[in-house]
Amino acid sequence: MNVEKQRLNDPQWKKWGPYVSDRQWATVREDYTEDTNTWEAVTYDMARSYAYRWGEDGIGGISDENQLLCFSVALWNKQDPFLKERLFGLTGPRGNHGEDVKELYYYLDNSPTHSYMKMLYKYPQKAFPYDQLYQENDRRSREQPEFELVDTGIFDNGAYFDVFIEYAKAGPTDILVKISVANRGKAPAPISVLPTIWFRNTWSWGREPYRPEMKADGQNTIRIDHKRIGNYYLYCNGNCDLLFCENDTNAKRLQGKKGIQPVSKDGINDHLVNKKRTVLNKSKSGTKASAHYNLTVGAGETAVIKLRLSKEALDYPFHDFDAIFWQRIYETEEFYSELQRGVNEPDDRRIQRQAYAGMLWSKQYYYYDVEEWMEGDPAKPAPRNRRWGRNHDWSHLNNADIISMPDKWEYPWYAAWDLAFHCIPLAYLDAAFAKNQLQLLTKEWYMHPNGQFPAYEWNFGDVNPPVHAWATWRVYEIDKQTNGGKGDIQFLEGVYHKLLLNFTWWVNRKDDDGNNIFQGGFLGLDNIGVFDRSAPLPGGGHLEQSDGTSWMAMYCLNLLRISLELATHNHIYADMATKFFEHFLYIVKAMNTIGDNNFGLWDEQDQFFYDVLKKPDGSEQKLRVRSMVGLIPLFAVEVIDHSLFEQIPEFVNRLEWFLKYKSTYASIVSEWSSTLSDSKHLLSLIRSDRLVAILQKVLDETEFLSEYGIRALSRYHEENPFSIEVEGNAFRVKYLPAESDSSMFGGNSNWRGPIWFPLNYLLIESLQRYHYYYGDTLKVECPKGSGNYLTLDQVADELSLRLLRIFRSDGNGKRPVYGDCELLQKDAYFRDYILFYEYFHGDNGRGVGAAHQTGWTGLIAKLLQPR
Repeated sequence: MNVEKQRLNDPQWKKWGPYVSDRQWATVREDYTEDTNTWEAVTYDMARSYAYRWGEDGIGGISDENQLLCFSVALWNKQDPFLKERLFGLTGPRGNHGEDVKELYYYLDNSPTHSYMKMLYKYPQKAFPYDQLYQENDRRSREQPEFELVDTGIFDNGAYFDVFIEYAKAGPTDILVKISVANRGKAPAPISVLPTIWFRNTWSWGREPYRPEMKADGQNTIRIDHKRIGNYYLYCNGNCDLLFCENDTNAKRLQGKKGIQPVSKDGINDHLVNKKRTVLNKSKSGTKASAHYNLTVGAGETAVIKLRLSKEALDYPFHDFDAIFWQRIYETEEFYSELQRGVNEPDDRRIQRQAYAGMLWSKQYYYYDVEEWMEGDPAKPAPRNRRWGRNHDWSHLNNADIISMPDKWEYPWYAAWDLAFHCIPLAYLDAAFAKNQLQLLTKEWYMHPNGQFPAYEWNFGDVNPPVHAWATWRVYEIDKQTNGGKGDIQFLEGVYHKLLLNFTWWVNRKDDDGNNIFQGGFLGLDNIGVFDRSAPLPGGGHLEQSDGTSWMAMYCLNLLRISLELATHNHIYADMATKFFEHFLYIVKAMNTIGDNNFGLWDEQDQFFYDVLKKPDGSEQKLRVRSMVGLIPLFAVEVIDHSLFEQIPEFVNRLEWFLKYKSTYASIVSEWSSTLSDSKHLLSLIRSDRLVAILQKVLDETEFLSEYGIRALSRYHEENPFSIEVEGNAFRVKYLPAESDSSMFGGNSNWRGPIWFPLNYLLIESLQRYHYYYGDTLKVECPKGSGNYLTLDQVADELSLRLLRIFRSDGNGKRPVYGDCELLQKDAYFRDYILFYEYFHGDNGRGVGAAHQTGWTGLIAKLLQPR
């Protein structure tokens, strides 16, 4: 076992990590306005002067696991109107495609215990183009692409700094910091580098008056005292000035209060940029401090700053600095060398390594007590409308944990189904953390008393696809495989019991007619439908959803498989396996026959599954949109080895009785007793003829199949948009391969054509499961019209290769993910740094949406991992 793996056995090594958010402003938690205008409650401009209530943000920031003490790096190029303390971006209303970070930064490396971490921030030497970014994005419509930082020309001619931020732990509470500032320009350039340390403000809200303190202890040392985490020291190497202020709100600037104001959060900014004299603590103490390094870096040169944050009082804090750094780098290389065994191409190793780094850097301390938030703080006026507003029915929710975020700038809050996908690659890095993440959502202080999982901060009551059971089983399998075949039954059983509550919530809340056909609303697919599926439908009625019903069929099979595994240890679970087997068959039958008229979700004419609109007058209409909604039925598949049945005879007896005396259901699973295989049993929502029919569309390059994966909407709708008129209003769905032209769900995510990793990944896994049963007896043409017939396993491999093509450098040295951007494609200081976007252009693979991992795009690391 390598050293990093050994450290994973000691949770103390993860007490410090990259737990500071990339954005805390403009979040629901920080919104205390009466009109609940979250985007304007705390703006980017306000953030440097506003003491956050629920968390902290910074550039390359770290904190302890309770985020009581934080550290990050601030910069000033002597041109900007304020310090660069946090990442800039546009709010949802100002971006022409929703919120969008307007910076260039990359997560380059990270070990599972965060014993070594590295990131890169690119900082212009000219004034940062804030106004240009605002004005151009204000001008652009939804039909135009986003205007990005590279489009401003700010990086032309190399007039920027590459700021590398690295951390290496000498011990769990002894952290070495190295900041390397490389001048990529052709002339010397000045820069202020401000490593900054501060306490999260816990004292201003009228609940905990204790104010911790940090103060100068000599010329280059800051002593830090906090009653909960004890004493720390920040040692600063080289020539610097120690500057102190308070992490308190500047009420004069933000609220117009007159008179003498105490030193506040923006004191260091005002001292350096605005040359104000009374904004710092002359006592060299406070709750926020920076070590100011005033540098001029020569052309092509690199300046290095070293610091050490430690609980130890050290006489010579830097004598072993370089040795420790190189040791941690070596150990991280050792860890990944073992993990990447079998990943042979250097470019693939680079892609996977940065994907894993992004997964680990995307951890964040997430703190939100909804009851406390609704009541307001004693030191502030009580919010009047909070009791009837957003998340008012989630008053039990009280979160204060380290959680994997979709993207710490665009989505600095967890999302239930995103998190499930994160856990698959995370299980290869740190199975204990992956299991912890899945357990968190089932805790009483997360899960609603009625059994619902919280969706996301903007609306916990929205509904995400129920993939938690799938992720639980997959993480259990991965952990078992990497642990010598020994599975964590206690983890599996604990999550399983909570999943039963969630499954019951779905059955009771999302089956309007009690006919085993489910709704669910938008189900994480934002604008994929004709209507906003989370809102009341125009004209009334409701949707019978192909995806909602299919997710529930998959949920049944996931719980069936977990039940069987648990039954091999405790036969009492055999009855539960029977329950989910039978429930699955009820759903399969209902998918094909809704009500007395047999008006099912399957369309025989088109050989595809569609949503059905049930109107108030009792009539029904299929919404003939060829989208992922019709492909999700493929995900409900399980193959069970007969040898497992032999261990659970009571389950087999009940199963045989059911199939014998419920003949209508027996016919649904006609392949159950197929002579194709004596050792395997197939449970699938669709039979082989329909599987082949759907795959003909999936593998058609004029429909779903792109050079870069499977599109979320068929390209057929580019020339043939679907439209419907309801009460005089026209609704339309057209193929849009990249950004959305709709404001639905903020307009920042588009499911009408782009390639999305989570559903592509589930499709790949499902094809592998089908192949496990059918083997080489079932082949399909891929691509359609090519005359090339592949097994389903080969098709899965082909889809994986197409997804990988997004990131791989092609024969011309270009990566499709960067589209036509010459700087990112050709410049030696850009081309090998990878960004993992939220989704990808359906025709050319260009990255779209959130740019930093978005959690589930990290599945690329799993696809690169040898099977």
